Amino acid sequence: MTTPSNLVLIGMPSCGKSTLGVLLAKHLTMSFMDTDLVIQAEVDMRLQEYQQSQGMAGFRALEERVLCSVECERTVIATGGSAVYYPAAMAHLKALGRVVFLDVSFEVVRARIGDLAERGVVFEPSMTFEELLSTRQSLYYQYADCVVDCGCKPLHELVHEVAGLMTSF
Repeated sequence: MTTPSNLVLIGMPSCGKSTLGVLLAKHLTMSFMDTDLVIQAEVDMRLQEYQQSQGMAGFRALEERVLCSVECERTVIATGGSAVYYPAAMAHLKALGRVVFLDVSFEVVRARIGDLAERGVVFEPSMTFEELLSTRQSLYYQYADCVVDCGCKPLHELVHEVAGLMTSF
């Protein structure tokens, strides 16, 4: 079996998975994949539109299937914030590479995220934002090989910090 060569980014929506992922891929001379974009391309609509038309269960089934079908090498993979809801998908992603949780504070996420429904965030309508964050936080820690406290660090510093994790493969 070959050594996993991918870097899988997990974390709350707006924590920087896609933004940091592109910069990491450039810095590490790797490819980049955003699983939310893979989903959108497959259904030819935005995530929130698909959730509205197919319901939460339909979206979750699609997201899990897409995550379980990811096959790549030397790729930085930015997952959707809800990837951690699917144990089979996370087992698959962990087999593909190192999983890094990009941890940001509740206040930072809240300030960045805007309208949850517009962002296509997977959550039960009865949940508060605080409940969503709390539920996901424990799952992010459960699946992470490494945790990076993003705090208020500049992007270039985060790129170097996360890139340094690749040396311990």
